[in-house]
Amino acid sequence: MKKLYKNYLNTFRGLSKEVWWLALITLINRAGTMVIPFLSLYLTKSLNFTLKDVGWIMTCFGLGSVAGSWIGGKLTDKVGSFKVMKISLFLTGLSFIALQFVTSFIGFCVGIFVVMLVADIFRPAMFVALSAYSKPENKTRSVTLIRLAINLGFSAGPAVGGLIITYLSYKGLFWVDGITCILATLLLVNVLHPKKAKELDTVVVKNPVSVFSDKAFWVFFIGMFTFGFVFLQYFSTVPLFYKDGHHLTELEIGLLMGMNGFIIFALEMPLISWLEESKYTKEFLMFFGLLLVGLSFFVLNLTNWTGILVIGMLLMTIGEMIAFPFSNAFVISRAKKGKQGEFMAYYSIAFSASHIFGHNSGMQLIDNFGFDITWNIMTAIALVGLGFLLLLMRMVKQEEEVRELKGS
Repeated sequence: MKKLYKNYLNTFRGLSKEVWWLALITLINRAGTMVIPFLSLYLTKSLNFTLKDVGWIMTCFGLGSVAGSWIGGKLTDKVGSFKVMKISLFLTGLSFIALQFVTSFIGFCVGIFVVMLVADIFRPAMFVALSAYSKPENKTRSVTLIRLAINLGFSAGPAVGGLIITYLSYKGLFWVDGITCILATLLLVNVLHPKKAKELDTVVVKNPVSVFSDKAFWVFFIGMFTFGFVFLQYFSTVPLFYKDGHHLTELEIGLLMGMNGFIIFALEMPLISWLEESKYTKEFLMFFGLLLVGLSFFVLNLTNWTGILVIGMLLMTIGEMIAFPFSNAFVISRAKKGKQGEFMAYYSIAFSASHIFGHNSGMQLIDNFGFDITWNIMTAIALVGLGFLLLLMRMVKQEEEVRELKGS
């Protein structure tokens, strides 16, 4: 047991203090984002919106995310990651606090668009900062540490959120979200100011390659869009399935979703460390991750036993543990030949676009056809994504063969 514990700690060694600070900032920020998993429930139960209304609101959520990711990439390449992260975190805090006072359909569409726009300006900047503060050999593990912070916060967030809803109200969630974002801003300013932080991998590209000329990246983009389309159902339609299909309470839903974050916190870093040393490529691991997420929807229709929800959550959790770090590492490796902010922005946009279409489509499908058909369709979409990732594997292999021929 002692050896196992020591090996676990060793997977964290070698990461820079700036990466640890960035992880703590992310933890504080994400611990407060407990509104998001309960958003569909809040809109239907508290504001009495229909499923179709919620679908359109989630589309605005995605549009704001796309706009924010694109603007964040542009700003990061122009003014630097620190300024972008600072402004984004502070404005996100104020926006979350203000959103609780919006109750009309149109107002909430505009409000959630603005919240996600300012919130997702942060993402490309954070990824670029993470790359700068990481040694080349530590980048995948650095990404994994950030995901651990996200999921530790996310494991606590839904559980605490369920308690807040049960004993107070949904309104309290918005206050906690806003205040934690502002606290994260204060920490960022104090520990990651450019004068205090040390960059370990400064990338200067004199003649940057445009992201639009990278064909393999766009095959990857479609693969990640389909991955996001399916994965994001766990934050909109799946909680409704838990509530309406299996009659779980908000607290039980929070605990089930919190299990996802706890497993990631406990197991992802050792898993990624082991996979990095394995013979598997980043492209194959992304493929396997999406396969598991697709299976998590396939099993939901196998039985009415409530325990299947836990099995589905476990499959999804292992899938995302594998797919996210290696997809991020894939983009970081390709971004070195172009503008880093631009590459990371379009990586974020792949998931932001999933927000636009995934949530709304899921809501409309459930409203018109029910949960069973919706989960079958999600499984089919995952299969489409797997096809694109197979194509990506072939393209990357061809690129390597060309480089070997040029080098010989």
